[in-house]
Amino acid sequence: MSNSRNLFSGKRNYLLGSVLLIFISLIFLGFGMLGSDDFDLARQEVLLRRIGHELLLQSGDSTSRVLPVKKIAENEYQISFENELSFEPDSLVNTIQRLLAKGPFARDYVVNVVSPDNASVMFGYAISKNKKDDIIACKGRRQPMGCYTVNIQFKPAGIITAKNQYFLGGLLVAGFVGFIFLSYVQPGKASPDSQNKDLFRFGSMSFDAETRKLMINGKTIDLTRTETRVLHIFALSPNQAIERSQIQKEIWEDDGVIVGRSLDMFISKLRKKLELDPNINIVVIRGKGYKLEISS
Repeated sequence: MSNSRNLFSGKRNYLLGSVLLIFISLIFLGFGMLGSDDFDLARQEVLLRRIGHELLLQSGDSTSRVLPVKKIAENEYQISFENELSFEPDSLVNTIQRLLAKGPFARDYVVNVVSPDNASVMFGYAISKNKKDDIIACKGRRQPMGCYTVNIQFKPAGIITAKNQYFLGGLLVAGFVGFIFLSYVQPGKASPDSQNKDLFRFGSMSFDAETRKLMINGKTIDLTRTETRVLHIFALSPNQAIERSQIQKEIWEDDGVIVGRSLDMFISKLRKKLELDPNINIVVIRGKGYKLEISS
């Protein structure tokens, strides 16, 4: 296999390896994110206990316990207390908002203060990431002593969903980039068009052996029958040395006469027509023949 094919194969393998490395990195990143979610949830529960602690202090209680925080629904938690307490709605709103701002779920939530005696909501409000959508009522009215629980419900599309979306989006981007590179990055290699086996593209040039046309940088150049046959041989094996005798045999063998200097003449003509693209040239390989050299 020629050096050019080895070079192309190496570049292709390098690109494939790079895409695979990105894919694996994103998988590990995703697992890291999922692991960090457990930490975020644990941290959130500590903040909820801190809320209970400050509400007790505001009620004048510095000795009774905040009971363990309960998860009562998929995105809802309950703060309960050992003893009765009273609360001022304004202070409760400010305290919860201030403490939740330190956690990952601070943007959208609903708070309900419930009386366990009759399961009725004594006070409730909603906070949104858009402050104009906040719903806060009955402020300024201190509530009497009671065995209250504070239920906080967070918006379902929280931090876990967002991280998963970024993770999946990253995988799609990696796959798309890999597809683009592996499909289109083919430096130094002429390839026939998928629908026209006689159409070759290399560098800024297109060569149509059927119509005998050479298109370079938007300019169309007509080729003679023999020029077309010579260039077609090179286009089938770009960046590969081709023996002079092989070219002569394929072009003139059917005519029964091979003229030694004829090939040099057609090579010279083709070189002039290829001059429009400095990255493409027909070079002499001493002692062997010629090569269509395509620089990447």
